[in-house]
This record gives sequence, structure tokens and C-alpha cells, in this order.
Amino acid sequence: MSATLCGPDSAATVASHRCRVVEHSWVNRRYRHIRLEADAPIARITKPGQFYQLRCPATETEQPFLLRPMSVYGAGPEDGRIEFLYNVTGVGTRAMASLPVDGHMEIVGPLGNTFTFRPDFKRILVVARGVGLATMAPLIQQAADAGVAITAVMSARTREDLMEQEFLRGANAQVHSVFDADGSSSVDAVEVLMRNLIGQQRPDAVYTCGSHRLLMLLQRVLADYPEVVGEVAMEQRMACGMGVCLSCVRLFDCDGDKHFLRVCREGPVFSIREVVGEVEFG
Repeated sequence: MSATLCGPDSAATVASHRCRVVEHSWVNRRYRHIRLEADAPIARITKPGQFYQLRCPATETEQPFLLRPMSVYGAGPEDGRIEFLYNVTGVGTRAMASLPVDGHMEIVGPLGNTFTFRPDFKRILVVARGVGLATMAPLIQQAADAGVAITAVMSARTREDLMEQEFLRGANAQVHSVFDADGSSSVDAVEVLMRNLIGQQRPDAVYTCGSHRLLMLLQRVLADYPEVVGEVAMEQRMACGMGVCLSCVRLFDCDGDKHFLRVCREGPVFSIREVVGEVEFG
């Protein structure tokens, strides 16, 4: 597998941190941004693609039970600061949305592996939809800091849902935006766009997160470009987040052998070429 699997070194950094809420605000009508500050230098040990398990607070009407896995949106510039971008959809995130500045939240991590990235890359191409952009935002900064050219294909329901500034955070990139509202985000339209971009620009690596249909589309396209690194940060329901409960297993094809792997432990970053489509259990 091309992505870096978690091993003893990464496991040794996992810890529980009680964090203070430094900033917390709406980004648009559906997404919120939260910045936390821990009493430990967690930013320097957190890598692009990794996630934390967040303990959402209780409210007068709701008591979230399980911790919520959430991809890291940003780390630093202070060593103890960590950021998350999240969609307010259920009990846990509704409770989390009520956290005030100077309130506190417990987080566990960092968990998972990281993207394959080399400073000698000339160009990367990222394909993001929805809150999946939060997972790849640190990768964008890593590429920008290394002077690597960036092409970004961003997909959203409408222009109002697109979070281009929040994704790039000042990084210079060639951006192609597609939307459900005008049909430009259809699989056929995006496939034409991707084939044109990869054929013309020949990126060293293609990354995606946030959409199964985009993942399957890229798997088809990259079959014609075996020299291009292709990775996906998988989104999967998790309970423990540490590989014990086995609630997040997915099927992968590794050199012709089928394996069930844990997204939280062996991932969440995997080779696009190794992901097997949705599997039904009888």
C-alpha cells in the first residue's frame, strides 16, 4: 500500500488532551470551524490526513455517547493548537456546536496514517467535496510550503456551499469548481475534466476525500496512469477509532489478494487503486 501505515511510532503519540476552545464560529449555513488549544505540543506531532476522536459535550436535551472521529483541518501555528471543520448534522455535532469560547473539550489522538508526499513533486491534484476538504487542507499547506504546484477540483451542491478560501487558506492553486446545481459535478462531466487535467498536467499525485463516486471515478481514470500516485482519505463510521471494535472495516485488493482493513488503524489514507467497491453483507 502506498500510504504510510500507522506503526509503533505513531501509536506512541496517541494521548487524551483536555483542550480550551479558542475560536468557534459558523463558516456558512452548514459548517462550523473550531480551534482548540491543548497543554501539549500536539501540532508538531499531527500529520496531514490524521484524525482525532472528540468527546462532544452534553446539553440539556442531548447526551452524545460515542466519541466523534474528525479529520484535522489545521495544526498550529502554536504547538498546542488544533483545528477542525465540521458539518452540523447529528446529536454529537449539534452538541459540539454549542461549545462557547473558553469552554473545554477532550480529544484523543493523533490517530491514523498520513498521505504520501515528497518535496520533489512538481504538481499535485486534489479532488474535494463537502467537508472532505478539511482532511486535505493540511496537505495543501504542505505542498504550498514545499513550492509544489497545486490543482484543485472542488465539488459542491451550490456556489454558496463552496469553501474555496477555507480550503486553500492562502495557498496559490489552479481551481476548477463544479456544482450539482448546474450539472457540472456529474460523474461524466468530472471524468472528462479529470482526464484532461491529468493528461495535460501530468501531476505526480492525485488525492481525494469526501465522495465515493469521485473515488470510483478516479480509480477508473488512474488505471490509465500507473505512474501517478493516487490516494484517498476514507470516510467511515467508527466507534472506538483505535482498531478494536472493527466497526470500520473495508475491503481492499492488495496485489490481487483481498483483505479487510480497518479504516481507523490501517488508514484512513489508502491507495485509490486498492479500494474495492461497496460490499454487501448477507
